[in-house]
Amino acid sequence: MKKPKVYVTSEIPDAGLVALRPHVDLVVEPGNMPPPRQRLLEMVRDLDGLLPLLTCPIDAQVMDAAPKLKIISNYAVGFDNIDVPAATARGIPVTNTPGVLTETTADLSFTLLMAAARRITEAERFVRAGKWKIWDPKLLLGQDIWGATLGIVGMGRIGREMAKRAKGFSMRVIYTDAVRSPEAEKEYGAEYFPSLDDVLKQADFVTLHTPLLPETRGLIGEKQLKMMKPTAVLVNTSRGPVVKLDALYQALKNGTIFAAGLDVTDPEPLPANHPLLTLDNCIIVPHIASASVQTRNKMALLAASNLLAGLKGEKPTNLVNPEVWGKHRK
Repeated sequence: MKKPKVYVTSEIPDAGLVALRPHVDLVVEPGNMPPPRQRLLEMVRDLDGLLPLLTCPIDAQVMDAAPKLKIISNYAVGFDNIDVPAATARGIPVTNTPGVLTETTADLSFTLLMAAARRITEAERFVRAGKWKIWDPKLLLGQDIWGATLGIVGMGRIGREMAKRAKGFSMRVIYTDAVRSPEAEKEYGAEYFPSLDDVLKQADFVTLHTPLLPETRGLIGEKQLKMMKPTAVLVNTSRGPVVKLDALYQALKNGTIFAAGLDVTDPEPLPANHPLLTLDNCIIVPHIASASVQTRNKMALLAASNLLAGLKGEKPTNLVNPEVWGKHRK
């Protein structure tokens, strides 16, 4: 029996590929860059399954070039690289990889929070530059984390994990979300505020955990940054466009806020000449929130599992568009 044809748009950890190979005719785009547009359109012509990374846009044109496509299994929690309504209209299930990277992403978010507050990267550069001459009681003074107020924007899985970590530092936890989280309020004493403004004004640390939606694009701009304390730290491990980087640059340069830690930017990657990279009080890492060996392997296995389920006609666990099921291509 002929195996279904599957295309992976960039290399992923071997755990996922090993799981796929016995069951499918597998083609993997070499390297870590997404395929050029024309190659993508050519590769999908006779595909049964597509496994893209978040760096690879999958729009209606790609789907129309793939008349046999039965499932799109995204290797990511976010799926803003995929035109989900277009997929639903064509009867194509879309899946993602939630859950397996929650704790790891929260670890990195809290790492950025602490590093920015205590000026860790700036201090490390100070030592490497040979500037450390003597212990100085006023050298590289940062902000206390213990007992401070953490403002969480988006109390989903990762937001709740941040609240859990914050309690270990005796932090007051406040949050805003479109939907209240009784679980976070009960387990971590989190206080709910319907208004983002109230969270920004009260928090010593603001950490962003929202999906990229029309209403969250540009959520943090000049107006919002001016509401924050001059001692405040902003952390973003959600999606780059949630924060307006030009406004953030001005706020950091002018001392409107104390520091920022970013795992995501807009654009991404950030150009090497971007003004944010000239600031000591901004830590930027290259979208590595889920970058542990264990977690990236789990993501690969989950993406493979979702894809194989869809190819077998079984309902995948992680459907982004559950309304498509029953109307999907077979």
